[in-house]
Amino acid sequence: MHTFDQALALACAGEHRRAVLLEVTVLGAYIRFERGMRYERQRVRVARVGACACGRMPCAFADAGWGRTGWRVLTAVCAECAARRGRTAFASWTAVSFAEFVRCGGGPLRIVAGGKPGEPEGKEEAVSEVRSVPELAAEASLMQARLDWLQRELARFTGGGRVS
Repeated sequence: MHTFDQALALACAGEHRRAVLLEVTVLGAYIRFERGMRYERQRVRVARVGACACGRMPCAFADAGWGRTGWRVLTAVCAECAARRGRTAFASWTAVSFAEFVRCGGGPLRIVAGGKPGEPEGKEEAVSEVRSVPELAAEASLMQARLDWLQRELARFTGGGRVS
């Protein structure tokens, strides 16, 4: 989405109510779409999950019960619902906690568990802010590319000379 407010508004619609809102940092070329952009490289920084289907504060991800062959769709669940899913005959695996999900992902990710869609703040479940050297180098390259673009734009307005 182009703005966080657009994503929040869409999350209030019935068919997107269980969606996880992802905040990403981006790098590289992009394709512009009607509702947002897709970048060459995207890294998820924050995942905002809404309340469990029962209305309680979620603490884990569990199988949502649908998806494509070979791919599971996950949904945020509270501890009680996760335990109940583990006792059913159809549960092929138990829920994975937010902390374990972040650990398995291997990168810096913050999961914010909140109540109702539209509430931007919630309970922070897991934080990892360790940045790698390649990631910092990529961010520096992106900043340099933006500065180069800014210099070209300024040069257009100042008569074509290089701006220092």
